Amino acid sequence: MNLRETLLHQNFSIGRGNSSGSEFFDKDPLEAKLRSKIHQKVLHRLDLATIEKMQPEEIKRSLEQCVEKIIAEDHIILGARDIELLIEMILHEISGLGPLESILHDPTVSDILVNNARSVYVERKGKLEKTNIQFNDDQHLLDIIGKIVGRVGRRIDESSPMVDARLSDGSRVNAIIPPLALDGPVLSIRKFSEIPIKMNDLVGFRSLTNEMSIIIASLVKAKTNILIAGGTGSGKTTLLNIMSGFIPENERIVTIEDAAELRLQQPHVVRLETRAPNIEGKGGIDQRALLKNTLRMRPDRIILGEVRGAEVLDMLQAMNTGHEGSLTTIHANSARDTLTRLENMVELTGLTVNLRALRQQIVAAISVIIHIARLSDGKRKITGIHEIIGMEGDMITMQDIFKFEQTGVAPDGSVLGHFRATGIRPKFAERLAARGAPLADHLFDPGHN
Repeated sequence: MNLRETLLHQNFSIGRGNSSGSEFFDKDPLEAKLRSKIHQKVLHRLDLATIEKMQPEEIKRSLEQCVEKIIAEDHIILGARDIELLIEMILHEISGLGPLESILHDPTVSDILVNNARSVYVERKGKLEKTNIQFNDDQHLLDIIGKIVGRVGRRIDESSPMVDARLSDGSRVNAIIPPLALDGPVLSIRKFSEIPIKMNDLVGFRSLTNEMSIIIASLVKAKTNILIAGGTGSGKTTLLNIMSGFIPENERIVTIEDAAELRLQQPHVVRLETRAPNIEGKGGIDQRALLKNTLRMRPDRIILGEVRGAEVLDMLQAMNTGHEGSLTTIHANSARDTLTRLENMVELTGLTVNLRALRQQIVAAISVIIHIARLSDGKRKITGIHEIIGMEGDMITMQDIFKFEQTGVAPDGSVLGHFRATGIRPKFAERLAARGAPLADHLFDPGHN
């Protein structure tokens, strides 16, 4: 189906998600038919191949001229506001993502969750809300998904019904379609803020304390290997982005991701992204292959978007063989669970590894685990900074440097609690001092926080 056929098929079932769109669509059904008639005439008259190559302002002017001409020829009476909405909605279908455009540019929305063509939810301030956005049908939603994944060289069809992709602003996209999705295509978009969040913003949001932020910044500057752990939607990638900002600009950084999300500001950054297999199941490049290649690229730092499989072995070896200051994230519910997850990933590779030897390698590779969580009120907080200090027998030992202690829940559902320094001065303090990033004693004083 070409672009013209796609847009004609969609029959202009867009714009229902914003207030301006709804004021247009809530009118008499005859007006909806009139709108559809104008829409189809516009698409038949425009050279869409040429339109796609134009700048947005040029596209808008062409649409305005075409709509005004059709209205004049057919003696159609439409208000200025309806004409403006009509042009805006056609523009969204041609150069944007149709019904989703209104919420894609809403700064209060952090997640867009399309359960099917008739059910769209968004997340605001950690809470889910149902919207009145609807797609015309499953094919309309499939066309939007196809447009997203096509822009980054991915594909989605019955032979490959799942895909991870990204939007131009770095927002993360996941789609799954029938036959795996029983009620129609499903689309999830994790939006990235247009204005990058800084560490000071997290302190202002009470996601951590100023003392914790100073320690984290010093750890990154001193090339400490750090693992960021947390559950789905807890803010791991956001925190990884923020922490990467403390890497000196004179270092060569290589990032490896399934779908490129990281937005590093340093001048010397090489970004790598995995590739899905083709329709014959060949040509796929996974994170492990990219990580092995990265070791030949003379990186000062390696940033792995998320460790989730066999690449864990190569990451641990890289951390142990001169690639200090590496950063990555992992799905885990606690610091201790993080270590278990690492061991399980190694076991899933099929290699027979002595457990004690593996744990010794983990201890040698990773110095700090930062755990971040999404609490019941939707707020994200760094719930712990933990230092790996060695082994006792066959067990890895850790010590808590900072913790968030929940004390209750307020009547409005807000989580009550406070951050607390444990009073332990970490072993990494000496390392940081030797590398020119000394930490003041009061940062670890429980009475100071």
